Amino acid sequence: KFRIPTADNLVPIRLDIEIDGQRYRDAFTWNPSDPDSEVVVFAKRTVKDLKLPPAFVTQIAQSIQSQLADFRSYEGQDMFAGEKIVPIKLDMRVNQTLVRDQFLWDLNNFESDPEEFARTFCRDMDIQDPEVGPAIAFAIREQLYEIAIHNVTSARESRVSKKGRRGFEYVPASKAGGISLDLVKYFGHKTSVVRKRKDWDAFEPIVDILSSEEVDALEAREGKTTR
Repeated sequence: KFRIPTADNLVPIRLDIEIDGQRYRDAFTWNPSDPDSEVVVFAKRTVKDLKLPPAFVTQIAQSIQSQLADFRSYEGQDMFAGEKIVPIKLDMRVNQTLVRDQFLWDLNNFESDPEEFARTFCRDMDIQDPEVGPAIAFAIREQLYEIAIHNVTSARESRVSKKGRRGFEYVPASKAGGISLDLVKYFGHKTSVVRKRKDWDAFEPIVDILSSEEVDALEAREGKTTR
């Protein structure tokens, strides 16, 4: 059945709200089993802490509730079963830290912990900014969520195909990418991430610290793209 393949089945929530020239952007995870009343409490507290106009309360609450409703619409549905080792890619800037990386993730390990992976990554790469780790964990969770939704769609299309209608042919990511690997066999049940030796050149993490001028230039370009 549908769930995100991590120890905590959390929903990645992304907010980008602009009212009267003021913009609020944020990304965090939410426990879908929490009562809906917590959404409004969170929205009010956020507006108070950030000193935003009161109109943001309704917009924040509605955006969170809408994303939770999307997540819950998949609950109870069948997911495509089988070998699922997929590539996860990171390409992000957090403040002055630029991170690019890719690695393989085992979707059959429901004890995986993106936050622990992100903490280890930041420690290994000597990343000092405390905001980078949570951003990496969120990016992983967001991609795993998209993959889980895709697997629900694949299972649905597979059932249609079996009924004699032309359906979607699912190709496991490991076969599509020429990768065949049993993580449990080589690394045990707790492992979800692996970098194969022959792929180290392509799968090597890159971390750059940008200057203030470079950050300003990037933000200017991003602003033009947004407009």
